[in-house]
Amino acid sequence: MTDLFDEVDEQLRADRLQATLVKTAPLLLGFALVLIIGAFAIWGWNRIQTQATARASEAYAHALESLAQGKPDQAFGKFGEAAKSAPKAYKALSLMQQGTIRLSQNRPKDAVVLFDQAASAAPDPIIGDVARLKAIFALLDTASFKDIEARIKPLLEDGRPYRLQALEALAFAKLLAGDLAGARGDFVVISLLPDASDSVQRRAEAAMAMIDSGSAKALGAAVKAAATAPPAAMLPPGSPATAPEVQPQPPGPQ
Repeated sequence: MTDLFDEVDEQLRADRLQATLVKTAPLLLGFALVLIIGAFAIWGWNRIQTQATARASEAYAHALESLAQGKPDQAFGKFGEAAKSAPKAYKALSLMQQGTIRLSQNRPKDAVVLFDQAASAAPDPIIGDVARLKAIFALLDTASFKDIEARIKPLLEDGRPYRLQALEALAFAKLLAGDLAGARGDFVVISLLPDASDSVQRRAEAAMAMIDSGSAKALGAAVKAAATAPPAAMLPPGSPATAPEVQPQPPGPQ
């Protein structure tokens, strides 16, 4: 009798297991299909991104060639093509290059628009803040100090990559606005910062000397000239230096 009950109980367990498998099999199959589709989607997306980066790199290189050949209008168009569907880093760099070309053509308003677009497109502050600094220097001799200050303040926050350059830009903005005391105070701070490069410290000391000698107006003219000068060449992502340092280069005291 016990054997009969055990046999019936075992049969019932087998029936319950079979019923459970019948119910869960579609769910397990669906889950497996989702995993397979997800894996292929990730692979496909990575492949698309890799191809897009390769195309952007090639377009950016062609644009740089045109620029090196002294064909700014042709280069402007090629940078525009590179910026249309490129990954964020290439898009931001291409827009910055376009802004630099417009600046060299004495079209600062158009340059600022492009620099602002580059800052918005940038994937990180390392590239984005370079574009913001370029816009600030392009506006130094036309925008009000209030507008310049509003653009600079976010770049002075903790963690921003170009705080020193932003502080230098603020000092020059004060100088051009006629606030010699405020500018000199900022230059003093810059000259004492341990992370300031030798060139930055020399500029700060030269600016203080010119302020003290009463020839600050000449320095203001030099700042305006530096704002429209072509910057160092911007390199594409993956190069040793992705983003250039943007700093004005006023002369030392005469």
